Amino acid sequence: MNAGEKQRAPWIVGVSGASGTPYAAAVLRALIAAGESVDLVVSRAARLTLLDETGISFRDAHWRDDLREWLARGADGKPDAFTCGLDDVRYWSPGDLAAGPSSGSYPVKGMLIVPASTACVAGVALGLSKDLLQRAASVTLKERRRLVVAVRETPLNGQTLRHLVALDDAGASVVPASPGFYAGATHIQDLVDFVAGRVLDAAGVEHGLYRRWKGDLGGGAAPAPTR
Repeated sequence: MNAGEKQRAPWIVGVSGASGTPYAAAVLRALIAAGESVDLVVSRAARLTLLDETGISFRDAHWRDDLREWLARGADGKPDAFTCGLDDVRYWSPGDLAAGPSSGSYPVKGMLIVPASTACVAGVALGLSKDLLQRAASVTLKERRRLVVAVRETPLNGQTLRHLVALDDAGASVVPASPGFYAGATHIQDLVDFVAGRVLDAAGVEHGLYRRWKGDLGGGAAPAPTR
């Protein structure tokens, strides 16, 4: 890095195998729109979920084309609903434990796991580091960086609840993928964007994904703002 050049400090986005790939897409689009750098890790289980929910095969060798197709798709499944650039997105294979995010000396702002499966939650809470996603999350915690875990499961059993409490005790923000309806949602994308917006709120990233509560009753009956 040349003198005076700004060091790249991305957000790591980990996508686990839970249902809810539209949440991850909305978070990624908003980070890119906010001018944030992104390091992406898509677990092997997440690839199966992505294929099931969108029909898109996510491949290491063609990740840029596959990611572009995924991010262009709306929550209702319609292709080419969005456009966004990938110039400052870097992808790491989930099996690459020598990747940058596996080390605390790799500069990042923090990590968002969206959606987070109960298996992922357990692995991070127990410090298993069985793949790069879990390892990066463990590094984020040990370095006292911001970790946001968007858990997507229902109902939650006692074991998972204990794991979530352990993550909270370790300094993570637990954000259930639970849409709110006070923002005037009229489309499935509005509900997805609400959850994505709350994830970004926990990370401290500015966005315009949903209408915020201002104390005026009846606001949820009005149409949501256009994106």
